[in-house]
Amino acid sequence: MGIGIEAYFRALFHGEFPENASWDKVEGRIFGGQVVNKKELSASAAGNVSLGGEISVHRLGFGAMRLTGEGIWGPPKDRQGALAVLRRAVELDVNFIDTADSYGPHVSEELIAEALFPYPAGLVIATKGGWNRPGPNQWTHDATPSHLRKAVEGSLKRLRLDRIDIYQLHIPDPVVPFEASVETLAQLRNEGKIRLVALSNVTLEHIVRARRIIPIVSVQNRYSFADREWDYVVDYCERSGIAFIPWFPLGAGKVAGDVLNQIAQTHGASPTQVALAWLLRRSPIMLPIPGTSSIEHLEQNVAASSLRLTEQEYEELSRVPELAGSR
Repeated sequence: MGIGIEAYFRALFHGEFPENASWDKVEGRIFGGQVVNKKELSASAAGNVSLGGEISVHRLGFGAMRLTGEGIWGPPKDRQGALAVLRRAVELDVNFIDTADSYGPHVSEELIAEALFPYPAGLVIATKGGWNRPGPNQWTHDATPSHLRKAVEGSLKRLRLDRIDIYQLHIPDPVVPFEASVETLAQLRNEGKIRLVALSNVTLEHIVRARRIIPIVSVQNRYSFADREWDYVVDYCERSGIAFIPWFPLGAGKVAGDVLNQIAQTHGASPTQVALAWLLRRSPIMLPIPGTSSIEHLEQNVAASSLRLTEQEYEELSRVPELAGSR
């Protein structure tokens, strides 16, 4: 289906700013002719997106994978720093946090509860199940009904929730019937343990099959201005009112880097901010979830919600896959 384990690990770079990026040490910064005061940063500037017609969240969320240890394994080196990042995200009006039981494993969910419980009104936590973690940087499929049930129960306990707002099948299991996995999530929803069901790392066929069983409120796939393999899925989601959550928002390759850097310099912004701005403009159902373990990078990510690209800049970035393919 075009999503390999190696590509999945690229999510380690999930919205992280380059280490040499820095925030201007001044009160404000100009983005697209608009001054954004650091004290007024807010994810609400990205607008809102509906999840299943039941929940509305700001269109710039936070991915909590990077808060764990190396190899997405074990606790973070700086636990207090990780907790501070989560609390700062909420202060910046981020009201959608994406995690998974496999991040750590379990560590990311535990950190979220430690930092934010009791949760502020309107905060939506989306988690996932469908992987086993035998060790650092090791992921093995398990979307059997029994595993998913245990995963949901474990996430409820770690997140200190009675019901999970958004629960995502992390990835289809090649040896488990896809319908069996989705039917299990539908049953858990009927039992009141899940509010809404979502998918991750899926094809259009998977989405259509799942929707025959239960409404799907979001799809999370790898996607960026320079990695448009799932364009047709984004278009389908937009037509169907399904939120699309892109991971790995920075495109790789020289052509992508050249175009990104040029536009970033024009706006006095970072390449990641421009990449996020492109995603937000790509579709009203787009919900980026850039992750980071740094408050400085978090603030840069949120500032991207105020960056407005010109039509020419948007189109130039949109042509990057074609330009790369012609070389």
